[in-house]
Amino acid sequence: MTDTAETADTAAPQSGAMRLRELVFGAACAAAVRAAARLGVADALGDAPMTPEDLAAAVKTEPRPLARLLRALSSYGVFEELPDGRFAHTDMSRMLRVDAPNSLHYIALWCTEPWTWQAWPRLDDAVRSGRNIFPELYGKEFFDYLQDDARDSAHVFDRAMTHSSRQSAQDIAELLDLTGVGHVADVGGGQGHVLAALLEKHSGVHGTLLDLPKVVAGADPRLRAGGELADRVRLVGGDCREAIPVAADMYIIKNILEWDDDSTRRTLRNIVGAAAPGARVVVIENLVDDTPSMRFTTSMDLMLLLNVGGQKHTRRSLTGLMAEAGLVVGDVTPVNPYLHALHGVVGS
Repeated sequence: MTDTAETADTAAPQSGAMRLRELVFGAACAAAVRAAARLGVADALGDAPMTPEDLAAAVKTEPRPLARLLRALSSYGVFEELPDGRFAHTDMSRMLRVDAPNSLHYIALWCTEPWTWQAWPRLDDAVRSGRNIFPELYGKEFFDYLQDDARDSAHVFDRAMTHSSRQSAQDIAELLDLTGVGHVADVGGGQGHVLAALLEKHSGVHGTLLDLPKVVAGADPRLRAGGELADRVRLVGGDCREAIPVAADMYIIKNILEWDDDSTRRTLRNIVGAAAPGARVVVIENLVDDTPSMRFTTSMDLMLLLNVGGQKHTRRSLTGLMAEAGLVVGDVTPVNPYLHALHGVVGS
Protein backbone atom coordinates (compact mmCIF):
# COMPACT_ATOMS: atom_id res chain seq x y z
CA MET A 1 0.00 0.00 0.00
CA THR A 2 1.29 3.48 -0.83
CA ASP A 3 2.29 5.77 2.05
CA THR A 4 -0.38 8.31 3.01
CA ALA A 5 1.88 11.30 2.25
CA GLU A 6 2.65 9.99 -1.22
CA THR A 7 -1.03 9.38 -1.91
CA ALA A 8 -1.90 12.93 -0.89
CA ASP A 9 0.87 14.37 -3.08
CA THR A 10 -0.23 12.49 -6.19
CA ALA A 11 -3.98 12.82 -5.64
CA ALA A 12 -4.11 16.61 -5.87
CA PRO A 13 -1.45 19.31 -6.21
CA GLN A 14 -1.15 21.43 -3.11
CA SER A 15 -1.90 25.13 -3.26
CA GLY A 16 0.69 27.62 -2.10
CA ALA A 17 -1.54 28.55 0.81
CA MET A 18 -1.85 24.94 1.98
CA ARG A 19 1.88 24.35 1.66
CA LEU A 20 2.66 27.50 3.65
CA ARG A 21 0.19 26.48 6.35
CA GLU A 22 2.01 23.16 6.65
CA LEU A 23 5.37 24.90 6.83
CA VAL A 24 4.38 27.20 9.67
CA PHE A 25 3.21 24.11 11.56
CA GLY A 26 6.57 22.47 10.95
CA ALA A 27 7.30 22.47 14.67
CA ALA A 28 4.42 20.03 15.16
CA CYS A 29 6.01 17.56 12.74
CA ALA A 30 9.43 17.87 14.40
CA ALA A 31 7.84 17.45 17.83
CA ALA A 32 5.95 14.37 16.66
CA VAL A 33 9.13 12.74 15.36
CA ARG A 34 10.86 13.54 18.65
CA ALA A 35 7.97 12.12 20.68
CA ALA A 36 7.97 8.89 18.69
CA ALA A 37 11.74 8.55 19.14
CA ARG A 38 11.62 9.22 22.88
CA LEU A 39 8.71 6.82 23.36
CA GLY A 40 10.47 4.10 21.38
CA VAL A 41 7.49 3.51 19.08
CA ALA A 42 9.60 2.43 16.10
CA ASP A 43 11.52 -0.01 18.29
CA ALA A 44 8.31 -1.53 19.64
CA LEU A 45 6.70 -1.93 16.21
CA GLY A 46 7.89 -5.11 14.55
CA ASP A 47 7.49 -6.40 11.02
CA ALA A 48 3.78 -7.07 11.51
CA PRO A 49 1.32 -4.14 11.79
CA MET A 50 0.01 -3.39 15.29
CA THR A 51 -3.07 -1.75 16.74
CA PRO A 52 -2.70 1.48 18.71
CA GLU A 53 -3.79 -0.46 21.80
CA ASP A 54 -1.01 -3.04 21.46
CA LEU A 55 1.59 -0.39 20.68
CA ALA A 56 0.42 1.73 23.63
CA ALA A 57 0.81 -1.23 25.95
CA ALA A 58 4.32 -1.83 24.62
CA VAL A 59 5.50 1.77 25.10
CA LYS A 60 3.37 2.54 28.17
CA THR A 61 1.16 5.32 26.77
CA GLU A 62 -2.54 5.95 26.35
CA PRO A 63 -3.88 4.38 23.11
CA ARG A 64 -5.94 7.28 21.74
CA PRO A 65 -3.22 9.99 22.00
CA LEU A 66 -0.71 7.53 20.54
CA ALA A 67 -3.03 6.88 17.58
CA ARG A 68 -3.26 10.65 17.02
CA LEU A 69 0.53 10.96 17.09
CA LEU A 70 0.94 8.09 14.61
CA ARG A 71 -1.75 9.48 12.29
CA ALA A 72 0.07 12.82 12.17
CA LEU A 73 3.36 11.10 11.38
CA SER A 74 1.73 8.86 8.79
CA SER A 75 0.69 11.94 6.82
CA TYR A 76 4.42 12.58 6.30
CA GLY A 77 5.25 8.98 5.46
CA VAL A 78 6.65 8.21 8.92
CA PHE A 79 4.65 5.04 9.73
CA GLU A 80 1.62 3.99 7.68
CA GLU A 81 -1.99 3.85 8.83
CA LEU A 82 -3.79 0.84 7.37
CA PRO A 83 -7.53 0.76 6.54
CA ASP A 84 -8.23 -1.40 9.59
CA GLY A 85 -6.66 1.16 11.95
CA ARG A 86 -3.41 -0.68 12.54
CA PHE A 87 -0.05 0.96 11.94
CA ALA A 88 2.91 -0.40 9.99
CA HIS A 89 6.48 0.60 9.35
CA THR A 90 7.70 2.65 6.38
CA ASP A 91 11.29 3.18 5.29
CA MET A 92 11.41 6.40 7.31
CA SER A 93 9.92 5.00 10.49
CA ARG A 94 12.40 2.11 10.46
CA MET A 95 15.22 4.66 10.59
CA LEU A 96 13.90 5.81 13.99
CA ARG A 97 14.83 2.42 15.42
CA VAL A 98 17.98 2.56 17.56
CA ASP A 99 19.25 -0.70 16.08
CA ALA A 100 18.68 0.19 12.40
CA PRO A 101 21.88 0.10 10.30
CA ASN A 102 21.03 3.55 8.95
CA SER A 103 19.47 4.79 12.19
CA LEU A 104 18.56 8.47 12.50
CA HIS A 105 17.21 8.01 16.02
CA TYR A 106 19.80 10.21 17.72
CA ILE A 107 19.91 12.72 14.89
CA ALA A 108 16.15 13.15 15.30
CA LEU A 109 16.61 13.75 19.02
CA TRP A 110 19.59 16.06 18.58
CA CYS A 111 17.82 18.34 16.10
CA THR A 112 14.86 18.69 18.46
CA GLU A 113 16.65 19.05 21.82
CA PRO A 114 15.00 21.42 24.35
CA TRP A 115 17.41 24.30 23.65
CA THR A 116 16.38 24.30 19.97
CA TRP A 117 12.85 25.36 20.87
CA GLN A 118 14.26 28.40 22.65
CA ALA A 119 16.73 29.28 19.91
CA TRP A 120 14.67 29.08 16.71
CA PRO A 121 12.28 31.96 17.61
CA ARG A 122 15.36 34.21 17.84
CA LEU A 123 16.50 33.54 14.27
CA ASP A 124 15.50 37.03 13.17
CA ASP A 125 17.83 38.50 15.80
CA ALA A 126 20.70 36.30 14.58
CA VAL A 127 20.03 37.37 10.98
CA ARG A 128 20.01 41.05 11.98
CA SER A 129 23.25 40.86 13.93
CA GLY A 130 25.05 38.08 12.06
CA ARG A 131 25.98 36.58 15.43
CA ASN A 132 24.87 33.59 17.47
CA ILE A 133 22.20 34.31 20.07
CA PHE A 134 23.08 31.44 22.40
CA PRO A 135 25.02 33.48 25.00
CA GLU A 136 22.06 35.83 25.33
CA LEU A 137 19.73 32.91 25.97
CA TYR A 138 21.86 30.85 28.34
CA GLY A 139 24.65 33.13 29.57
CA LYS A 140 27.45 31.10 28.01
CA GLU A 141 28.68 29.71 24.72
CA PHE A 142 26.97 26.67 23.25
CA PHE A 143 29.46 23.90 24.04
CA ASP A 144 30.10 25.28 27.52
CA TYR A 145 26.34 25.11 28.09
CA LEU A 146 26.20 21.48 26.94
CA GLN A 147 29.11 20.52 29.19
CA ASP A 148 27.95 22.43 32.27
CA ASP A 149 24.16 22.52 32.16
CA ALA A 150 22.80 20.02 29.64
CA ARG A 151 24.67 16.78 30.03
CA ASP A 152 21.76 14.73 28.67
CA SER A 153 21.79 16.88 25.54
CA ALA A 154 25.57 16.50 25.31
CA HIS A 155 25.12 12.72 25.43
CA VAL A 156 22.56 12.88 22.62
CA PHE A 157 24.97 15.04 20.61
CA ASP A 158 27.79 12.53 21.08
CA ARG A 159 25.58 9.63 20.03
CA ALA A 160 24.23 11.52 17.02
CA MET A 161 27.70 12.47 15.81
CA THR A 162 28.98 8.92 16.37
CA HIS A 163 26.13 7.37 14.35
CA SER A 164 26.51 9.93 11.57
CA SER A 165 30.28 9.52 11.40
CA ARG A 166 30.11 5.74 11.28
CA GLN A 167 27.60 5.83 8.44
CA SER A 168 29.60 8.30 6.33
CA ALA A 169 32.97 6.69 7.08
CA GLN A 170 32.31 3.74 4.79
CA ASP A 171 31.15 6.05 1.99
CA ILE A 172 34.37 8.06 2.31
CA ALA A 173 36.53 4.94 2.38
CA GLU A 174 34.88 3.73 -0.81
CA LEU A 175 35.34 7.10 -2.52
CA LEU A 176 38.97 7.94 -1.77
CA ASP A 177 41.82 6.52 -3.80
CA LEU A 178 44.85 6.12 -1.55
CA THR A 179 47.26 5.14 -4.29
CA GLY A 180 50.69 6.50 -3.32
CA VAL A 181 49.53 7.43 0.20
CA GLY A 182 51.59 5.98 3.02
CA HIS A 183 50.29 8.21 5.82
CA VAL A 184 46.89 9.84 6.20
CA ALA A 185 45.99 12.44 8.85
CA ASP A 186 42.40 12.80 10.05
CA VAL A 187 42.30 16.45 11.22
CA GLY A 188 39.61 17.20 13.78
CA GLY A 189 38.52 13.62 13.18
CA GLY A 190 36.62 13.06 16.42
CA GLN A 191 36.70 9.41 17.39
CA GLY A 192 38.43 8.50 14.13
CA HIS A 193 35.75 6.47 12.35
CA VAL A 194 36.86 7.74 8.94
CA LEU A 195 40.51 6.97 9.69
CA ALA A 196 39.62 3.49 10.94
CA ALA A 197 37.59 2.74 7.81
CA LEU A 198 40.47 3.83 5.59
CA LEU A 199 43.07 1.80 7.49
CA GLU A 200 40.87 -1.29 7.43
CA LYS A 201 40.58 -1.02 3.67
CA HIS A 202 44.25 -0.18 3.03
CA SER A 203 46.47 -2.45 5.09
CA GLY A 204 49.72 -0.72 4.12
CA VAL A 205 48.67 2.77 5.20
CA HIS A 206 49.47 4.41 8.56
CA GLY A 207 47.45 7.21 10.13
CA THR A 208 47.27 10.02 12.65
CA LEU A 209 44.13 11.18 14.44
CA LEU A 210 44.30 14.81 15.56
CA ASP A 211 41.64 16.35 17.77
CA LEU A 212 41.28 17.92 21.20
CA PRO A 213 42.91 15.80 23.94
CA LYS A 214 39.61 14.85 25.59
CA VAL A 215 38.24 13.79 22.20
CA VAL A 216 41.12 11.54 21.12
CA ALA A 217 41.05 9.99 24.60
CA GLY A 218 37.73 8.47 23.56
CA ALA A 219 38.87 7.37 20.10
CA ASP A 220 37.42 4.35 18.35
CA PRO A 221 38.64 1.22 20.21
CA ARG A 222 40.20 -0.06 16.99
CA LEU A 223 42.65 2.85 17.15
CA ARG A 224 43.51 2.80 20.85
CA ALA A 225 46.14 0.68 22.55
CA GLY A 226 45.26 -2.99 22.09
CA GLY A 227 43.00 -2.32 19.12
CA GLU A 228 43.48 -4.12 15.84
CA LEU A 229 44.69 -0.93 14.09
CA ALA A 230 46.66 0.58 16.97
CA ASP A 231 50.09 -0.37 15.63
CA ARG A 232 49.46 1.80 12.55
CA VAL A 233 47.97 4.82 14.33
CA ARG A 234 49.21 7.81 16.28
CA LEU A 235 46.72 9.72 18.45
CA VAL A 236 47.61 13.40 18.83
CA GLY A 237 45.80 15.81 21.13
CA GLY A 238 45.67 19.40 19.89
CA ASP A 239 43.64 22.21 18.33
CA CYS A 240 43.94 22.30 14.54
CA ARG A 241 43.23 26.03 14.59
CA GLU A 242 46.44 26.54 16.56
CA ALA A 243 48.84 24.02 15.00
CA ILE A 244 48.94 20.76 13.05
CA PRO A 245 52.08 18.86 14.09
CA VAL A 246 51.59 16.10 11.55
CA ALA A 247 53.40 15.36 8.30
CA ALA A 248 51.25 13.21 6.01
CA ASP A 249 50.63 12.38 2.38
CA MET A 250 46.91 13.04 2.71
CA TYR A 251 44.97 15.24 5.12
CA ILE A 252 41.24 14.72 5.65
CA ILE A 253 39.08 17.45 7.19
CA LYS A 254 35.45 16.44 7.64
CA ASN A 255 32.64 18.69 8.87
CA ILE A 256 34.76 20.97 11.02
CA LEU A 257 35.23 24.04 8.79
CA GLU A 258 31.99 25.48 10.14
CA TRP A 259 33.39 28.27 12.31
CA ASP A 260 34.06 31.86 11.27
CA ASP A 261 36.16 32.32 8.14
CA ASP A 262 39.24 33.37 10.11
CA SER A 263 39.31 30.05 12.00
CA THR A 264 38.82 28.16 8.74
CA ARG A 265 41.69 30.07 7.13
CA ARG A 266 44.00 29.33 10.06
CA THR A 267 43.21 25.62 9.95
CA LEU A 268 43.81 25.34 6.22
CA ARG A 269 47.01 27.37 6.46
CA ASN A 270 48.22 25.18 9.31
CA ILE A 271 47.79 22.14 7.08
CA VAL A 272 49.63 23.80 4.22
CA GLY A 273 52.40 24.77 6.61
CA ALA A 274 52.76 21.22 7.94
CA ALA A 275 52.52 19.42 4.60
CA ALA A 276 55.08 18.89 1.88
CA PRO A 277 54.37 20.19 -1.63
CA GLY A 278 52.13 17.76 -3.46
CA ALA A 279 50.39 16.46 -0.35
CA ARG A 280 46.68 15.87 -0.87
CA VAL A 281 44.03 17.66 1.19
CA VAL A 282 40.44 16.42 1.11
CA VAL A 283 37.82 18.67 2.67
CA ILE A 284 34.50 16.89 3.25
CA GLU A 285 31.52 19.11 3.96
CA ASN A 286 27.81 19.66 3.46
CA LEU A 287 27.38 22.30 0.77
CA VAL A 288 24.36 24.60 0.74
CA ASP A 289 24.26 25.14 -3.01
CA ASP A 290 25.12 21.83 -4.65
CA THR A 291 23.30 18.95 -3.03
CA PRO A 292 20.06 16.99 -3.30
CA SER A 293 19.58 17.58 0.45
CA MET A 294 19.18 21.36 0.30
CA ARG A 295 16.41 21.59 2.88
CA PHE A 296 18.37 19.60 5.46
CA THR A 297 21.70 21.30 4.75
CA THR A 298 20.33 24.86 4.77
CA SER A 299 18.52 24.07 8.02
CA MET A 300 21.82 22.95 9.57
CA ASP A 301 23.36 26.19 8.28
CA LEU A 302 20.76 28.25 10.12
CA MET A 303 21.17 26.19 13.29
CA LEU A 304 24.92 26.85 13.20
CA LEU A 305 24.21 30.57 12.96
CA LEU A 306 22.00 30.34 16.04
CA ASN A 307 24.12 28.20 18.33
CA VAL A 308 27.78 28.91 17.51
CA GLY A 309 27.72 31.67 14.90
CA GLY A 310 29.06 29.24 12.28
CA GLN A 311 27.98 28.38 8.77
CA LYS A 312 27.86 25.78 6.05
CA HIS A 313 29.65 26.72 2.85
CA THR A 314 28.80 27.09 -0.79
CA ARG A 315 31.07 25.38 -3.30
CA ARG A 316 32.48 28.78 -4.27
CA SER A 317 33.15 30.03 -0.74
CA LEU A 318 34.91 26.85 0.36
CA THR A 319 37.04 26.42 -2.76
CA GLY A 320 37.94 30.10 -2.43
CA LEU A 321 39.16 29.63 1.14
CA MET A 322 41.13 26.55 0.13
CA ALA A 323 42.83 28.41 -2.72
CA GLU A 324 43.54 31.39 -0.46
CA ALA A 325 45.36 29.05 1.95
CA GLY A 326 47.68 27.83 -0.80
CA LEU A 327 45.87 24.77 -2.09
CA VAL A 328 45.42 23.95 -5.75
CA VAL A 329 41.76 22.95 -5.84
CA GLY A 330 40.72 20.12 -8.14
CA ASP A 331 37.59 18.01 -8.35
CA VAL A 332 34.53 18.29 -6.16
CA THR A 333 32.88 14.88 -5.88
CA PRO A 334 29.73 13.72 -4.06
CA VAL A 335 30.30 11.33 -1.16
CA ASN A 336 26.60 10.66 -0.58
CA PRO A 337 23.43 12.79 -0.83
CA TYR A 338 24.61 14.95 2.10
CA LEU A 339 28.36 15.33 1.67
CA HIS A 340 30.85 16.48 -0.95
CA ALA A 341 34.60 15.93 -1.07
CA LEU A 342 36.67 18.89 -2.26
CA HIS A 343 40.07 17.68 -3.43
CA GLY A 344 43.11 19.90 -3.10
CA VAL A 345 46.89 19.63 -3.42
CA VAL A 346 49.48 21.64 -1.50
CA GLY A 347 51.26 23.89 -3.98
CA SER A 348 55.01 24.19 -4.34
